[in-house]
Amino acid sequence: MQPIERGTVVVLAHNRRARLLQTLRALQQLPERWPVIVVDNGSSDGTAKAVSLEFPAVMLIRSRRNIGAAARNIAVAYAHTPYIAFCDADTCWLPGALQRAAGIMDANNKVGVVSGRIVESESGKVDPACTAMARSPLERENLPGPQILDFKTEGSVIRTRAFYEAGGFWPPFFSGGEEALMALDMADRGWRMVYMEDIITRRAPSVSRHRESELRRELRNAIWTAWMRLPLGLAWRETLEQLRTAARRHQLRSVLIAVASGMARILRRRHVITPRVASMWHRLYQHTVSPSSQHPSAPSRRSAV
Repeated sequence: MQPIERGTVVVLAHNRRARLLQTLRALQQLPERWPVIVVDNGSSDGTAKAVSLEFPAVMLIRSRRNIGAAARNIAVAYAHTPYIAFCDADTCWLPGALQRAAGIMDANNKVGVVSGRIVESESGKVDPACTAMARSPLERENLPGPQILDFKTEGSVIRTRAFYEAGGFWPPFFSGGEEALMALDMADRGWRMVYMEDIITRRAPSVSRHRESELRRELRNAIWTAWMRLPLGLAWRETLEQLRTAARRHQLRSVLIAVASGMARILRRRHVITPRVASMWHRLYQHTVSPSSQHPSAPSRRSAV
């Protein structure tokens, strides 16, 4: 009898052929032996052909164009396991990490996301978002780690059922803080998210060539998320905070234009979260703006400050 597979690894790649091949080789060496699905997100560097030649057993999904984080939704539709582990072309799980994450969710049926520690492979530096999650002020509720209200997809294992209930990643976000909306929707449905320092992903160093456009999307997406889910007072507070950040980064005009271009659609999708989740968000917000807090941990500030 074939063993029941516990999880699937989903890898998202765009024009990172050499790095992706290294990641797939490393994934093949993991003791968990979870099946792998690769989404080639509109690459033009021969990524798909290279993966097909070297890894014929890997399921390869080709998107004709780069659709951002929403490409992960396509891969999840092909996965038939209770858990999905995500990584990007430049990240890879350490041996035993997937087994540990699956064990946590096996033992805690309300845990929808286990977000692990992301460490730079050369410097050993921990992603600032992980430092923030480790210091989350939210109640532990007998959870195995700090309770969080956001996560880093490329270092997370997600319960497939929770992913579907939250609707996956919303395509108009493209990328940049796209997890915040999903996290709020998961929490609204009673799912818990935890951060675990002993579940580790290694990330290869990379230099972004489009940092300004990435920042603009992060700020836009934070404001869009606020108006889709937060009560009015919190939505205005978040908006002003993100616009102040845009002004400091000399992107106020471009961010305002980007936000305004989609507000009609955003407001049509407005569904305010429950008071319990709003209280959690507000507590994180207060923790972020507190003078004694040096690390951002509010849902939409992870990479915008």
